[in-house]
Amino acid sequence: MFTGIVTDMGDLVKVERKGEVKTLTVATDFNAAGIDIGASIAHAGVCLTVTSVTAGGPRATLFTVDAAPETLAITTVAGWDEGRRINLERSLKMGDELGGHMVSGHVDCTAKVVSREDLGTTTRFVFEVPEKLARFVAAKGSVALDGTSLTVNEVNGNTFSCLLIPHTLAVTTWGGVKAGDTVNFEADLMARYAARLAEFPRAS
Repeated sequence: MFTGIVTDMGDLVKVERKGEVKTLTVATDFNAAGIDIGASIAHAGVCLTVTSVTAGGPRATLFTVDAAPETLAITTVAGWDEGRRINLERSLKMGDELGGHMVSGHVDCTAKVVSREDLGTTTRFVFEVPEKLARFVAAKGSVALDGTSLTVNEVNGNTFSCLLIPHTLAVTTWGGVKAGDTVNFEADLMARYAARLAEFPRAS
C-alpha cells in the first residue's frame, strides 16, 4: 500500500525487453541498504517488485523491476524509454504518516490530459477517463494520478479537474506534463467498494 505522496523522482537509465516482460533499471536517491529484493515501489503509481539492488551508479542507488504484459497493456509503462523521470514512492510501513490517501498501486487505466492552465499560484489540469471509470470520481474526492494523491476539484461527465500547487510541480514529474499527455489513473479504494456494494440489492 502507498499514500500517493511522491518521495523521489527516479531516472530510468536502462530498458530491456525480455520476451513479454520489460525490465527497467532505475537510479534513485533512496538508500540501497533500505531496499530489499521483493520490495514494492510505486513507479508513477504502478506497483512494481524490486528484483535487484546496487549501491552507487549515476545516483545513490540502482534497482531493477519487471513490468509484466498486463501492466504494459493498461499503464503508461509500455511507452517508457531511457532518460524518463518517474515519480517514486516506497510502500507504507506500520506507523508511517498517511499524508495522502490509501493507494494500492494497481492502476485502472490511463487518463488523458485534456488541458493545462497555469494560474500563477496553482496549475489547473483537466483529465479525461473512460466512462466506465468516471463513476469513481467525485468532487472533493481523491484520485491517484501518476502516483500522486490529488483532490478532485470539479467533475463534468467523464472529465474532471485538479489544482496543483507549485511545490507539487517542483518535486514530482508534474512540472513537465502538458495537454495531450497520458498519465496513470487509480480510482479511490473507498469509491470502488461503494460502487460495488451499490450493485447488490439491499438485504431484506
